[in-house]
Amino acid sequence: MAAVLEERPVDTTGKKLAVTAGEIKLEHVCKTYGKGPFAKDVIKDCSFLIERSKLTVMIGPSGCGKSSLIRLIAGFESPTSGKITLNGKPVTHPGRDRLVVFQESALFPWMTTYDNIMYGPRARGEDNQKTRDLANFLLDKVGLTAFRDKYPTQLSGGMQRRAELARAMINNPEVMVLDEPFRGLDAMSKELMWEYYAKLFEESHRTNFFVTTDIDEAVYLADRLLIMTNTPMQVRAVIEVDVPRPRSLSSFFTSDRANDVKMQALSLLHEEAMKSFSGGSKAAADFVEAYAKRKNATAAE
Repeated sequence: MAAVLEERPVDTTGKKLAVTAGEIKLEHVCKTYGKGPFAKDVIKDCSFLIERSKLTVMIGPSGCGKSSLIRLIAGFESPTSGKITLNGKPVTHPGRDRLVVFQESALFPWMTTYDNIMYGPRARGEDNQKTRDLANFLLDKVGLTAFRDKYPTQLSGGMQRRAELARAMINNPEVMVLDEPFRGLDAMSKELMWEYYAKLFEESHRTNFFVTTDIDEAVYLADRLLIMTNTPMQVRAVIEVDVPRPRSLSSFFTSDRANDVKMQALSLLHEEAMKSFSGGSKAAADFVEAYAKRKNATAAE
């Protein structure tokens, strides 16, 4: 099936941004590292759909293989077995149709905010008035017009993440893949970015695949929530987060449905983390401790 090209309103001036929305399907994907007695299955028989124009969020215990799966979807690595397709065509290599925003900032420190956003078009020889206008439009959209000539070290963590979102969006990927992009931010900045990112998605409905270990982040952002198992990773459950958009943090977690999803997800994640904990994983122990705190806080409410 071909990708869908839509024009959706993105601001109050009536300007529109062309958005190409793709669909990714994983069928019985396995990934093994090493050979012989040193072989380790990281992903095993993993199948799911990243639906067109939806925000799919994947959450699982730390160290379960989420980053490995991202590398497969991005085309940086190939599955040991199984198939990954984009709009029905096999994913065999990296491409601008699947752009990844990583955990750590990937902005070039010697480039200004504007130059970082323009990097992709310039690399393709597309430094023209159309792309320059789009870069300026996206700078305004992510609230960085006043910082266009600043360097990454002159930006806060949240500003850097917004600049990276704009740098990805200017290339009009069919699927945006985000690997815990707000992980290093303080609590207040992180929640501001949740609302900001949700608004960007609600305006464009570009296909997004978001990976996190934060349950509040996952439930707030998701249209569809994928709960993953402990290593070797596969899908434990798929939960539809059928809470209407637009959403705001001030009211979202007073929703009975949102809290039902959160508790269901926490229960499943706790079971998977305990499996890892029994094997001596510190990451799982940290999750179990965090789960207990969240559960007690929810019960107190």
